[in-house]
Amino acid sequence: MQTKIPCVMMRGGTSSGPFFLAKDLPEDVALRDEILIAAMGSPHEYQVDGIGGATPFTSKVAIISRSTRPGIDVDYLFAQVLVNERYVDTKPNCGNMLGAVGPFAIEQGLVPAQQGETTVRIFNVNTKAEVDAIVETPNGVVTYAGTTAIDGVPGTAAPVRLNFRSAIGSVTGKLLPTGRPIDVIDGVEVSCVDVAMPMVLIPAEQVGKTGHEGANELDADVALLARMEAIRRQAGELMGLGDVSKSVVPKIGLMARPAKGGTISSRYFVPYACHKAHAVTGAVCVAAACATPGTIAQRLSGLPDQAPQGVVEIEHPSGSIAIDLNVELGGDHPVIHRAALIRTARRLFEGNVLIPEHVMADA
Repeated sequence: MQTKIPCVMMRGGTSSGPFFLAKDLPEDVALRDEILIAAMGSPHEYQVDGIGGATPFTSKVAIISRSTRPGIDVDYLFAQVLVNERYVDTKPNCGNMLGAVGPFAIEQGLVPAQQGETTVRIFNVNTKAEVDAIVETPNGVVTYAGTTAIDGVPGTAAPVRLNFRSAIGSVTGKLLPTGRPIDVIDGVEVSCVDVAMPMVLIPAEQVGKTGHEGANELDADVALLARMEAIRRQAGELMGLGDVSKSVVPKIGLMARPAKGGTISSRYFVPYACHKAHAVTGAVCVAAACATPGTIAQRLSGLPDQAPQGVVEIEHPSGSIAIDLNVELGGDHPVIHRAALIRTARRLFEGNVLIPEHVMADA
């Protein structure tokens, strides 16, 4: 017989996937990952035998538990389930899915709702980042209806305000993991930056692009993808991450000067396809890089490194994403005072996902 495991499908920002309570999954990591792979239907290009959406943006999982950490309400473990490989990557965070953690935690009874709005204090287990999520709770109930629109998502919804309180060195422990704002890999200048998400920032013009192309056009350029992947793998070694050939970290950002009045243009790769919009954690990293002296992003944006920087608008294929930035990243002791943005979320489906008998045979 198949095994039923309770889950809730949530949209968070421009991503979606199942949310599980940690208590409903096994503590054994290998078995847990096999369950997630089976639930999503990997490895298969359409994930036809699971509930995954057959793209990196819809093959994501959130695992939530009540936290025992001082000053924290819930722990959030993010899992990227690769579509075409039998692999679960828990190195990165996902800021879009993060947008749904607060509403989920309240509706699952992990955090009591307040009148008007409720602040959920979240610890991201992957990167050790602390984030405050402010959720609309009129009459003490989560609402998803509202007038806030975000690029990459149709319609409008209630806002979820996110403030990253600690995100420097999310995986590597360093703002600049190589110790330098600029490295040269295969003749291309890059910046390796780690704020909320480790990224390799590449000037678009140095790989023959404008940086304003659409996601589909970039995905169709097989030679470009291969070249950037070669750079990414070498950057991973330089960043102290070892062999990243089977990891989605670090991500790639193709950088260019803004074309529509923003601060900078970014094409975010996940890393094997261009995001149709932009990842939240990647946006925090790009914005912070704009305020880090000497980086590719700072050079292209012209943003001053004096705090507070204010609103940093990052142009992406579907529009733009804005980060309210107040950081001091030019000295020996980098500090984030504020890196805030708005997402939306929606509860899509609730019930049980069915896990095939053979997966649970060793449970």
